[in-house]
Amino acid sequence: MNYRHEFHAGNFADVVKHAVLCRILAYLREKPAPFRVIDTHAGSGLYDLTGPEAIRTGEWQNGIGRLLNGDATPGPAVLAMPEAARALLAPYLDAIAALNIGGRLTIYPGSPMLVRALLRRRSRRRVNSPGLSSSSPRVRRGSSNRSPYGRIGNAR
Repeated sequence: MNYRHEFHAGNFADVVKHAVLCRILAYLREKPAPFRVIDTHAGSGLYDLTGPEAIRTGEWQNGIGRLLNGDATPGPAVLAMPEAARALLAPYLDAIAALNIGGRLTIYPGSPMLVRALLRRRSRRRVNSPGLSSSSPRVRRGSSNRSPYGRIGNAR
């Protein structure tokens, strides 16, 4: 099967999956013990929402594009939510906003980048990207333990 997630990054399924992942990680960070995250089917660390693949399908506009405005600030859908719901989404939305510093929603983080953003120093992660070449720049940017973006959000 030939599947390239660049065409689907940031869609409604990603929003649900990544919001839940961020909530789980935020909960684990409240515990004193370190934890390990093993992502057996990780995609790229970062996705370009202005790239030809994302533009071709536009799926992100009905996913993360419905939650965040074009400037990566909370959109009407988030602002209309009860405060408790906004608090649940905060780690996820904060990580996305931290990557989109230029004032536009142009980058969407994949699970490797979200996990990296929410790990504590003593916690670890293992990322496996089946089907992706290790020479791919999309993989190199987000799959190592080092990133040009450093830690994102409220990571300690």
